[in-house]
Amino acid sequence: MSYPSVYPTGVTVFKPEKCSSGYTIFQAREQGAMLIDMNGTEVNFWKGLHGFPNKILPGGYVMGHLGLRNNAYGMQDQTDLVQVDWDGNVVWKFDQYEYIEDPGEKPQWMARVHHDYQREGNPVGYYAPGLDPKVTEGNTLLLCHKNLTNPKVSDKRLLDDSIIEVNWAGEIVWEWICSEHFDELNFSEAAKNILCRDPNMRAAGGGMGDWMHINSMSVLGPNKWYDAGDERFHPDNIIWDSREANIMAIISKKTGKIVWQIGPEYDTSPELKKLGWLVGMHHAHMIPRGLAGEGNILVFDNGGWAGYGLPNPMAPKGAKNVWRDYSRVLEFDPTTLKIVWQYTPAEAGLVMPADSYRFYSPFISGAQRLENGNTLITEGSGGRLIEVTPQHEIVWEFISPYWGAHMKMNMVYRAYRVPYDWVPQIPTPVETAIQPINVKTFRVPGASIVRSKESKVEGVMPYQGTTALCIADDEEAK
Repeated sequence: MSYPSVYPTGVTVFKPEKCSSGYTIFQAREQGAMLIDMNGTEVNFWKGLHGFPNKILPGGYVMGHLGLRNNAYGMQDQTDLVQVDWDGNVVWKFDQYEYIEDPGEKPQWMARVHHDYQREGNPVGYYAPGLDPKVTEGNTLLLCHKNLTNPKVSDKRLLDDSIIEVNWAGEIVWEWICSEHFDELNFSEAAKNILCRDPNMRAAGGGMGDWMHINSMSVLGPNKWYDAGDERFHPDNIIWDSREANIMAIISKKTGKIVWQIGPEYDTSPELKKLGWLVGMHHAHMIPRGLAGEGNILVFDNGGWAGYGLPNPMAPKGAKNVWRDYSRVLEFDPTTLKIVWQYTPAEAGLVMPADSYRFYSPFISGAQRLENGNTLITEGSGGRLIEVTPQHEIVWEFISPYWGAHMKMNMVYRAYRVPYDWVPQIPTPVETAIQPINVKTFRVPGASIVRSKESKVEGVMPYQGTTALCIADDEEAK
């Protein structure tokens, strides 16, 4: 497969009459949190406020992280979770999960938060009618790391995932640790074998097993399933997904037990087979009440490589034993596992399998259901954000122009759209439609299109001192 070396960045498509307009926040790589309007205008920038992810709250407040643990000792550990105002002043901070004394580093308290967090009042971290997150009070859920050893998993040191709840004063009032529920996760004997031998070992900290790599966590919130009497979907229960194990689960907030789960295998029932294998997934959550599809699960099914099980030619030891080279965004009913809506290379109009890599982000990424029923998709590894209609039309597209200094990529972990009135500090912007460029005829300055009716030859030829593309005079060229 191949990719262009030159392509436009910023907003490349905008059809205002079909969009759910508002501001979009995302992490501009190492620089900080960036807020843009629908035309891509940068309306505010919080320098140094890292986003894993960044989330915006009503009133122009933004959440994120100000510190990162030295990667020699930790992996993706953010030292804190903060809330700042429009001008960047810290109005709330939590960093009191674990006191860390790394060699050669100043001892300090750290939150060790990674990948996700949720402020009370809103279950998922994005706009839903009547479910506004609290900004001056309330509890916060954080997805964190904890190093430990659990012989049920492996005799090796684990980089385990935990979920904690803290109150406004920063006191930890609830904690859940993933490895304590190993027996509930339904791993096969083959998976347990490879996990015991190699729980996805990472070099940081002298070696530790990132065995689950949970990358999203949110509460379910009010939903029709619980209203109908299904206790598995209690509004306080928490849904999460594991990138490495291909598991999506809901845990009881009251007991900590897993009450609903799909994966790690997807061939054990007709319903799972029809849903298909979820591989390396991100941002699994229940669509909040008040939005189209409320109560269904929305997830970015990355593809790529993940899972533990029997060895195969792609995974001779049984680690990362499931592969798929394209992504899917799935909305499905959690009670029947029936797919209600999806966006895959096929819905994107691509030829499968030859062209399917053109909708493919093997890591990071996410999806948000918007107020008008559209879906905002973060195709993260290529820094591409798209808003698509239920009929799969792209009505807004943005390509991030921000590139990393070390990892030379313009990747975006996860973006969010919020209404204009969440940001009262600035006037509602004037929107200007941006029609998609016809890539068949668009040329950079210095190149021209030349058509030859006589020869029907296609190629590159010199023309008046520039380089011109000669295209056959057929109906497609017209």
